[in-house]
Amino acid sequence: MRRGARLTVRARTTIGLLLALLVLLADVGSKYWILHILDLPSRGDISVIPKLLDLAMVWNHGVTFGLLQAGNGIGQIVLAGVALAVVAGLFLWLRRAENLVVAGSIGAIAGGALGNVADRIRYGMVVDFIHVHWGAFDPFPFVFNIGDSAIVLGVATLLLESVLPARSGLQGKPPPA
Repeated sequence: MRRGARLTVRARTTIGLLLALLVLLADVGSKYWILHILDLPSRGDISVIPKLLDLAMVWNHGVTFGLLQAGNGIGQIVLAGVALAVVAGLFLWLRRAENLVVAGSIGAIAGGALGNVADRIRYGMVVDFIHVHWGAFDPFPFVFNIGDSAIVLGVATLLLESVLPARSGLQGKPPPA
């Protein structure tokens, strides 16, 4: 492929699917490690980088960052069903992704969502364990996981991509003359 050539639909779709799989594996693997190897539920909070990053076990009954809590089994089934419907829509969108940035963002969002759905199926809730803070100052009091991070980064990238001017390396279009 020559420099600046546009990736094919198949290549963009494949890259998006591979990123979804990579995020899913990283999310599921990290949660397995947190629960079964590190055994964070019985150990309590662990400071990884003092005054900045802790591992803190939280069982999340809601969606990303604990929003929309659904404490019972039916609520968890509904959240899992909605997430799977969103992932199906994302995979349809992936086929039409205009560029590599959009394809990668869709893959990251889908992989993160699938990781959280896997938790809902296995545990009835989502495993969250990453807590970022600045000493006692905690402007972001949420505990999250790798899948949540991929979802947020994917959505933020899609938003930025939609408002920033097209760039030749990202869009596959030649620079203006």
